[in-house]
Amino acid sequence: MTIWILILLAIIQGVTEFLPISSSGHLVLLYKIFNIEENTILLSVVLHAATLLSILIYYWNDLVKLIKKPFCKTNINLLITTITTCTIVLFIKPIIESSFDGRWLNIGFIITAIILFVSQILHKNAHLSSIDIRNLDINKKSAFAIGVSQAIACFPAISRSGTTIACALLCNVRKEDATKYSFLISIPIVFASLIMEIIECITLKTPINFEIIPVVMSFIIAFVVGLASIKLMTKLVNKGKLYYFSFYLIFLVIILTIFKI
Repeated sequence: MTIWILILLAIIQGVTEFLPISSSGHLVLLYKIFNIEENTILLSVVLHAATLLSILIYYWNDLVKLIKKPFCKTNINLLITTITTCTIVLFIKPIIESSFDGRWLNIGFIITAIILFVSQILHKNAHLSSIDIRNLDINKKSAFAIGVSQAIACFPAISRSGTTIACALLCNVRKEDATKYSFLISIPIVFASLIMEIIECITLKTPINFEIIPVVMSFIIAFVVGLASIKLMTKLVNKGKLYYFSFYLIFLVIILTIFKI
């Protein structure tokens, strides 16, 4: 794998992890295009670690506030969402794993496009200023629903950020709070995925065939691009522009269909 492919994958991971267009779907797509079969798990560990760090840095002040008040409303809802997601994923894990062969990418992208477009149309709340991070505008039923949507988004080409934000908007959550909550709940899920990938690498005794410098470069690029993507995503959701991404996804599906990728 050349350094240019690594850099491209890092940029795509940084952009798509937080924008509602599915990082897993785009990475699987690139693996197919470049015929990459080896070291995908190890590469996924590096890129996920980079984007996880970008979330932690971007929301550091909010995380400190949540840590200081462990039993606040937001933390309880985060726990409900995470438990819901993990429980569902454990039951359907074999189905999720089999879906990563890339056969259903077009369907996943279309589902994401529909979710984004419909949620933007049906969301009725006015633009409101965000409230205290420890008391986000989310109740327990909404937290459960968002957990279900996050589990569904474990399938490739179904965007986690897009699906969870759309679900929150449909539950009449404030735009700012929906975005912030979506990124907060990604932390335990991305961390859990990272741990599982590391365990898989150790279990399978995955050989390290990468040079250190290109890997470090890809980590830094994914981290920096991830920070920019979080900021961009927050602005777009607050301005009600989330549905813009549905047009991109439909265009992508048309291109993939024409070229039979």
